[in-house]
This record gives sequence, C-alpha cells and structure tokens, in this order.
Amino acid sequence: MEIKEFFEQDRYAALSGIELVDVKQGWAKARMEIKDIHLNSGNVVQGGAIFTLADLAFAAAVNSYGNLALGIQTSISYLKSATKGTLFAEAKVINLHKKLAYFHVDVTDDNGNLIAVFTATAYRKEIPLPFNV
Repeated sequence: MEIKEFFEQDRYAALSGIELVDVKQGWAKARMEIKDIHLNSGNVVQGGAIFTLADLAFAAAVNSYGNLALGIQTSISYLKSATKGTLFAEAKVINLHKKLAYFHVDVTDDNGNLIAVFTATAYRKEIPLPFNV
C-alpha cells in the first residue's frame, strides 16, 4: 500500500472533498475544490473546512516517516476569506524529535494568496504504518 492510498481511508476528509496531491518525507500537499457545501452562512469557506484541509496535509506529512503520529496540539489563524476556486494546503516539518514533531501548514488559494496558517505538534508512536515510505 502507498501512503496516498492509506490516507484515502480518511473518511471525513474524503467526505469533505479533500484530496492528497503529493507526499514526501516530512512534506505533503492537499487540495480542496470549493463547493457549495464548504460555504458558511456568510457565503465564504467555513473555517472547519479549511482546518480539515490543513489537518490532512499535516497528517500525511507527519506520518510519512512510517510510524503512527497523532496530533496533540494545533492552531490555525485565518488571514483571508475564500469563496471559489481551489484551496491548497502545504505541510512541512519544522522540527522532528523521537517522540514529538512540529509542523507548519500554509493554506493558499489558486492565486497563491495566503488564506490560513496552521501549526501542529504530533506525538510519534512506535507503531509501524502499513504503507511504503
């Protein structure tokens, strides 16, 4: 099994229309085409949809080392609203320790405008994952 196949099993992200574009060790990119279901009552992309996009990119990047890692702390700052097009989340490792990993995720739109900034800490377990790294 490949890492992208593993993350296709993330049922909530799949239900939200989020796709993992690419994964390398310590890095991942995901995308979400904005649809009507992503819009809140103000007709902009709902914060939870943006968070889920960033979270999937983070999950793929942190688990790309081959052992199960789970988020223990996250923070997101919304910088600009989005209403149409596609959003992208690019996650990259900031610091990696035996038990803890720190990541930064930028969420951008089609034009490269920064929509949100997401930071996360994960706890790294000694449980191997069922995919090729």
